[in-house]
Amino acid sequence: MISDHHILEEATRLVNEGVCVTLPVKGNSMLPFIIGGKESVVLQKPGSPKVGDVVLAWVDGCRYVVHRIIRIEGDHVVLMGDGNIIGTEQCAVSDIKAWATHVVSADGKQHDLYSKWRLRAVKAWWWLRPIRRYILAIYRRL
Repeated sequence: MISDHHILEEATRLVNEGVCVTLPVKGNSMLPFIIGGKESVVLQKPGSPKVGDVVLAWVDGCRYVVHRIIRIEGDHVVLMGDGNIIGTEQCAVSDIKAWATHVVSADGKQHDLYSKWRLRAVKAWWWLRPIRRYILAIYRRL
């Protein structure tokens, strides 16, 4: 059996060669915008990172995450999952391995991660951080 780490290494290699890779997502750290276990992300070669981008990154020198960039300070990037209430990860710009462009739903439909409505929703979701715990609890029960 191939480990998740090896699959992500291969996905990174393919992205670096210019291949667009669709990768299933695990976990709940990107709720409500990416549903782990049900949706996938489309990954492409990263360009110049911007705050708000969803990226595949090698963080803390030990693991991969698909999270949103919340701050860039020179060569230092801070990431946070949309479904996280607290806690961030750090990496260097060079540790950003891919840029997520779309979410693929269980029925195979692609949804642009950077459509106008989604960007507005992400901004509103950011400001709802103080009460996200309650919104996510309700969401998970549905």
